[in-house]
Amino acid sequence: MAKEFASKADLGEKNISFVKLGEGCYGYTAEGDPNSGVIIGDDYVMVIEAQATPKMARDVIEKIRTVTDKPIKYLVLTHYHAVRVLGASEYNAEEIIMSRKTNEMVEERGKQDWDSEFERFPRLFRGHESIPGLTHPTIIFEDKLTLDLGNKKVEIIHVGEGHTRGDSVIWVPDEKVLFAGDLVEYGATPYCGDAQLKNWPKTLQRLSDMKPKAMVPGRGEALTNPVECQEAILMTSDYVTMLYQQALLSVTRGESLKKCYNALMKSMTPRFGDWVIFEHCMPFNVTRAYDEASGISHPRIWTDKRDIEMWNELNS
Repeated sequence: MAKEFASKADLGEKNISFVKLGEGCYGYTAEGDPNSGVIIGDDYVMVIEAQATPKMARDVIEKIRTVTDKPIKYLVLTHYHAVRVLGASEYNAEEIIMSRKTNEMVEERGKQDWDSEFERFPRLFRGHESIPGLTHPTIIFEDKLTLDLGNKKVEIIHVGEGHTRGDSVIWVPDEKVLFAGDLVEYGATPYCGDAQLKNWPKTLQRLSDMKPKAMVPGRGEALTNPVECQEAILMTSDYVTMLYQQALLSVTRGESLKKCYNALMKSMTPRFGDWVIFEHCMPFNVTRAYDEASGISHPRIWTDKRDIEMWNELNS
């Protein structure tokens, strides 16, 4: 019998932390569940990552209101995955911001990804009945957008492809605080099902070159010093590099996806197996790495049906 699908059996609640990283910069983290970020200027608040449902977004808003009553004007979505964006309506933000390539992903695979992610990890969709529909941006940018929250300059940068083709990061230059989205994880397994794996390490090097003093990764605790930031970037790079290189070797040998998966589980578990959602992510990650190594540059769309078929094939 195949083991329990993805994270359907993960029902335990997480402890929330709201950590100050610099003047006006906060990380909302939850023991390996998806993180959000908050930037507060003299005039406005910016939220980074919406959470999966309006009900879960209210938890973020409650934390914000412990430190400011300023209006939430901007909501920035670093990439498209349903678990990150579908709570957007709760913020009543004046502007919802995405890169052009992220918006293309919403248009191409928005509903399929929503159905897929809900089946994989239902706990992260608490209050899912309150989701009004797909989240669409009011501002779409190409490479870089600079905003002023009131004596607080914020740069939103499509720094390169990696976790998806549309990844953005948010940089507060005066504080050298980086909100990295799922380009960087800390003690949590990168999800690579929609990744551009060959490009991801180059994108991570650009983040390393920024020399952040503090960082909010996509998952894992908020990082409060430069050493932790560089460690998170390097660990993420090591994971995605090993994943792709070994998948490429398997494809070159003419091995099946199942054989590739078994080999990668054997080689990667000793090094990364204690990371959050490792066993959840690996079937999706190996399948995408195998596809990319086989020449499929544009990730195939995941659906709830495809998820189950793949999971059963690799875990039977």
